[in-house]
Formats: sequence, C-alpha cells, structure tokens
Amino acid sequence: MKRETAASVEPAFLTLDGRGIVTAWSTGARGVLGYEPVEVVGRPAADLFARDPAPPLPWDRDGRGPWTGRIAVRHKDGRTRDLRMSAYPMLDAVGEDAWLLTFAEPRPTGDAADDDGTGESTPDISVLKQWALDQIPLPTALFDRHGVAIAANAATERTMGLSERELLGLSLGERGPGVRMEGLARISEFVDRVLTTGEEVLYETYLRTPGETREHAWLLTLYPVKDRSGRVHAMSMAAMDATEQFLARQRLGILNDAGFRIGTTLNVARTADELAVVATDHFADFAIVDLLDGVLHGDEPLTGPPSDQPLFRRTAQRSVLTGCPEAAVRVGTTYTYPGGSPPALALASGQASLHRVSEETLNWWASGSPARARSIRAHGIHSMLVVPVRARSLTLGVAIFARHRTADPFDEDDLLLASEVVARAALSVDNARRYTSERATALALQRSLLPRQVPAQRAVDVASRYVPARSQAGIGGDWFDVIPLSGARVALVVGDVVGHGIHATATMGRLRTAVRTLADVDLTPDELLTQLDDLVLRLDSEGPEFDAWSGETTGEVGATCLYAVYDPISQRCSMARAGHPVPALTYPDGNVRYLEDVPAGPPLGIGGLPFEVVEFDVPEGSVLALYTNGLVDTRDHHQEVGYARLRDALSGSMPSLEDACDRALRNVAHHRPKDDVALLLARTRALHSDRVATWDLSADPAVVQHARELACGQVAAWGLEDCVLTTELIVSELVTNAIRYGSPPIRLRLIRDATLICEVTDTSSAAPHLRRARVFDEGGRGLFIVAQLTHRWGSRHSGAGKTIWAEQLLPSSGPTG
Repeated sequence: MKRETAASVEPAFLTLDGRGIVTAWSTGARGVLGYEPVEVVGRPAADLFARDPAPPLPWDRDGRGPWTGRIAVRHKDGRTRDLRMSAYPMLDAVGEDAWLLTFAEPRPTGDAADDDGTGESTPDISVLKQWALDQIPLPTALFDRHGVAIAANAATERTMGLSERELLGLSLGERGPGVRMEGLARISEFVDRVLTTGEEVLYETYLRTPGETREHAWLLTLYPVKDRSGRVHAMSMAAMDATEQFLARQRLGILNDAGFRIGTTLNVARTADELAVVATDHFADFAIVDLLDGVLHGDEPLTGPPSDQPLFRRTAQRSVLTGCPEAAVRVGTTYTYPGGSPPALALASGQASLHRVSEETLNWWASGSPARARSIRAHGIHSMLVVPVRARSLTLGVAIFARHRTADPFDEDDLLLASEVVARAALSVDNARRYTSERATALALQRSLLPRQVPAQRAVDVASRYVPARSQAGIGGDWFDVIPLSGARVALVVGDVVGHGIHATATMGRLRTAVRTLADVDLTPDELLTQLDDLVLRLDSEGPEFDAWSGETTGEVGATCLYAVYDPISQRCSMARAGHPVPALTYPDGNVRYLEDVPAGPPLGIGGLPFEVVEFDVPEGSVLALYTNGLVDTRDHHQEVGYARLRDALSGSMPSLEDACDRALRNVAHHRPKDDVALLLARTRALHSDRVATWDLSADPAVVQHARELACGQVAAWGLEDCVLTTELIVSELVTNAIRYGSPPIRLRLIRDATLICEVTDTSSAAPHLRRARVFDEGGRGLFIVAQLTHRWGSRHSGAGKTIWAEQLLPSSGPTG
C-alpha cells in the first residue's frame, strides 16, 4: 500500500490536563485519527495509544520537560498508525499542569535526522530548541511586553532559588511579588528602554540573589524579541556571573589607586600612612605598618633575615572604626615581635602569610603582648594578612591587615593583592628613606659650611636664618657669611649656587672658602666678584661630574652673590652684586628702601662682563637685609608680592633682629619656600672719634719719634698701659717702613675696637712682604718683628695707595669702654 506523505495529512493538536485526560481536540486530530471531539474529550489519552508495547508517556515520566518521538496510535477504524508526537508542558488558567500534543507523519524511513543510531528517534527541532534553552548554564528568562516573566530556564531557577512557577508573573528585579532585589533598583528603567526602543542593553550589578550564599557580580544582557517587521513583542534576559572578571578588574583598580595615592611625598611616615589608608579603603578593616626603627632615620636597612629581634616603630595605623580602637600600640612607639610570631616569621622568610584567627593561633599574637590578644578578641578579628615590606632586596618592616567588620575572611586572592600593594608601597618607602638619608647628609654638610657663630666684631649686630626647601628638590647652595676685615670693617656676604643636592652644597662650600680668602686680601667688592667669577668659570671648565646621590650628571656651575663692606668709622657701605636680589635698607626711623641703585651685574660664571661697586652712607642703627631669592619667590605668590611683604616685615622699629628674622620668614615665605632661604640682617654700629685717633705725618725720618709719642699717649689715654710698649715698637716699624719705601703723604691711625689696631697709610702701591734677615743683615727685620708682636697684620690697597695694619689683642683686665 502506498505510504501517505506528511503534506497529505493535516497535523493533529490536542490538549491534556495534568492527569492525562483529553480536554480539547482539533479538526486536524479528527482527520488523522478519525475520532470526533465528543468521542475523546474527557477520556484518558492513553486509550489512543497502542498498548503493545506500552509507550512511556511524557506525563508519566519524571520531570516536565518537552518530549518528541515516534509512537503507535490507534485509529478509530482499528488501524495502528506510526506517528511522530511532540508533547509540550503548559499551565492552565489557574496554574495547574497541562500538556499540548501534536501528531504528524514521521520523516521518511532511513532519514539520518530521524534516528540517532540507538533506535530512538531524533526530537523535533522545536523540542531541541526548548531543551537547549532549558539546559543553557546561564540564567535565561523571557518577559512579555509589560516586563513580566513568562518563561525561565533551569539555571534561573537554581540562581534565584525559586521554581519556574514562582518566577512567572514577577518583574525583572523582583524576588517576590512587590519585593525588590537590592542592587537592581534601576533595572526597570532599562527594561522600559528595551521594550520601547528595541535596543539591546547591558546592565552590570553586584548583588546576592536568593539562591546565592555570597554576593556575585552579574552582567545582564537585555535584548528585544521582534517579529519580521521589527515590532517588539517581548524581552529576553541572559545573565552571566562575572564575579571573577569583576574581582580581577577590582584588583587592578585598587593597584591603580595605590599607585596614585601612595608615595605622593618623600616622607617615610607619610608614605606608610598612605599605605594604611589605601588598605582600609579597599580590602582591610584594620591596617598597621611597622617599620624598622632605623628606616625612619634614613639608615641602611637589613639585607637579609635579622639575627635577633629587630626594633620596630609603629609608623602608621588605620581602621574603619573611628580612633583605631583595635590598636594595642600607639603610633611612634618602638617594640619588638617575639620569635615564632607571624610578623617575625614573615620578616625572616620574606614571604607573606594568611592567618585564620582561632584560640590556638591567638597564642602567636598574645606572645609578648596580652593587650594585642585582648583587642583581637574584643573586636572579633577573624583573619589576618602579614606582609613583609621589602624593596630592592632590603627589609624595611612589616604590614599587617585584619578583618572584623567584613564577614568574608581573607583568601589567597586577598593575600596576592595585599602583597602587590605593599610591594609598590615598599619602593616609595625606600625612596623616601634614601631621600631622608641624602637630605640629612646634605643638610649636615650645608650647616657645617655655614657660620656657626658670628665672629667677634663691633661694626654690626647680626641675626640670620637658613631654611632648606620643603620640596623634593633637596638642599640647595644658599649661604651667608660675616667676615671681619681690617680697620674694624666687616664684610657681609650672601650667595646662591644654582641647583640642589650634594653637588650644589659642595660648590657652595668652595665659593664660601674662596670669598673668605679673597676678603682677607682686602679686595674691593667689584674686584672680589671678578675673582669669584673667574673661579666659577674654572670650576665649570672642569667638566660635568656624576652625582652618586642623585644618580645624575651635574650640569653647568652658576651662582649669584652679593658682597658688601661696611666701615663703622666713616659709616659708609660699598656694595656690588652678581645677579643677586636687590638688598633692603631699613633706616632708624623705620622706613625701608630697596637699594635698586646697586647694579645687578651678571651672575657668576658668565665671564667677560664687569661688576660695578656703589658706595653710600648708612646711618648708625640702620638695618641691612641681605637674602636669597627663595625668600621672596615662594609657592603662593610672585616676586612682586614677596618684595611687598618683605618691606612690610622690615618696616618699623626692630628692637630684636631675631624677631625680625622670624617675622620675615612668617610673613613672606610662610615656612613653605620652594627654594632654600638664606636671610642676613645686620644693624650698623659706629666707631666715634673717642675710639679713633688720626695723625698726618711728613716723610722726614725724624718724625718717627714724634709718631711714637703720639701713639703711646693715645694708648695711655685709653687706659691700655699694657699695650704702650708693643704699640711703640709697631708704630716705629710701620712709620719707618712707609717713610723709607712709600710715598707721602703718610697717615697714622689708631683704632680701639675689639682689638687695638694700628694703621699706616701712604700713596705708594708697592706691597710689603715679610722676609727673614740673615745674621749680618742690617735691615729686613721690621715686619718680622711686627708679625711676632701682633695678633695679625696685613695690607690693603685702595685707589690712593696702600695701608699697612696690625692688630693687638686687648688685655683681659683692661677697660672695655
């Protein structure tokens, strides 16, 4: 008999209730099986199937999944027909189980798609699609145009901890009727967008679903279900657990945040505190950083495991609780960890470790510190991370992180994250330590090169300040000096070497030494700066040097300098400057004037350009202010503002120069200079006629006797009888030398200052020199005798000639006047 094709028979549809009773019968079913609806509706569907062999009907199986297969069906006329049946589970109007069955002709015999080789038929494609949807491991659900769930797969049931029946009718983001899930508060906005615009939407959230024991990160994909015309009829949702990816991004974010927030300064304690802050902001409830005590002072730390119990200093500690109540040790306190404790083991091994806190492990922490154990119990600390702070193979200390408010204990991922954060922080700590060491060395060098105390002189009263830069630039090359000169005069010097660090400080020391040497020669200010300029050029010509501290090659040598000479007898000051800021002069009435008529001159190291000297009167009691540009050029204002503030600080009366220095630094630099600051204030004094005696002498050798008498009489009048004999010999030799080798006019001057000074001036430019006379020589012993009798002696030149001078120390018992 000829086989009927599937196209010649209309498919049959019928519905069953949950017990397998036929509830509806289609016209197609009547055409295929021959029964009228009244003959089958209300009867068991099992009566329609051949009983030999009895088929395992879908509603008799375990589970409610769709089913497709070949089955023998009994026709009304008694024939048995082999049909392809598909059974689909449904719910009726009251939520009871129901089934939809379809019958169709099977595929032709031998079709590979109809038999999988095991004797069982291959399910229909629609059934396969349903199975695939139900077995997708990702939670997937279908929502109608109102955003209400109409279908959900098994993964959604497992994730939500609810059956499909319980999920149907709920909106996305609900875990029960009207009960919203925390973390999906705004999901309805995205659902509306999908259903309204037909756009696919991605939604990321971090929450704990009813079927989860801990929070997870979820990536929800919401996409529309459209017909062929593009009209939206429903919305499908697929959820992916992106917790691992989320945690990986979170760890990268924490490391990135740590890179920005840790190491913002070159301060060891500040860097340790930044580490503790980052830890408590991201993964710990309590964090402490204990550094080896020497690290905070810039000392070289351990390169290997400690041989005994090292001394720690609590450098930083932070908590999610106000005031760090968990801390058993205050910041700044020194202490040790007992051997065998987790910190000691971490320090010795260099390996980070994870610890669960229990009564057994609590003994580790209680060892040597019962207060620590009480704190762990009181705050419920349940897990800890101990991470050694190491950088460049150097052991710097240990960091400890604890959890008590966070329910989840630390895990291996947390240990890895903490180790990465501490490793980055350790480099910043070591950089800060090295900077501290370099800065301390440079500062000690600089302070050793600056004058420790003002040398004995009566020309000026001085006060000074040196403030190193509070920046990462390091110590600079600023300096000042007060140099006593012959004739009771004094030299005031302020200079600034270009650059920072050890090299700038060393260059400053060389220049300061050179200035002192040139000042002893009694050069005028312009001549001294010219000689100093030549020295800087020679230093620069030696080529660049490698700075072992900074690891950089030093550049060109340059400097600025101001050199002033004040004479208390004439009350005049001569001054020249090489690219240095203009000095200020405060008169006795409190008015301030910047000495802008002193030419700036080129900076030292330029070469070939002249320096000009200016001489001006300085009333007794005036204050000269010499400084470097770090005082007026600070972080928060320009030089014009700095000069105005300095004028205000120097205006008015100055009963105390020390207070005036403090006021200038406070008002101008605000203690935050971006460059080093050197400030020198000098209040001028005067030597009046009662302390100075001057006589003009002729070039006649006979006047030597008269000169001795005049000098001895003046010394006796000053009450310095013990100095009469020495003064007589000095005057005799110096005047005789001027008459014999110099040119008239000749002048003799005695000055009573901190020492007794004898000066003889003539118009000859020939400089005397000390020599030792042989046994039978008739001359050559004068200056030698003077050198033996005096504290010091020398000569100075001027445009009008030269002056030979000699100083005697005053007897301690003599009147001081």
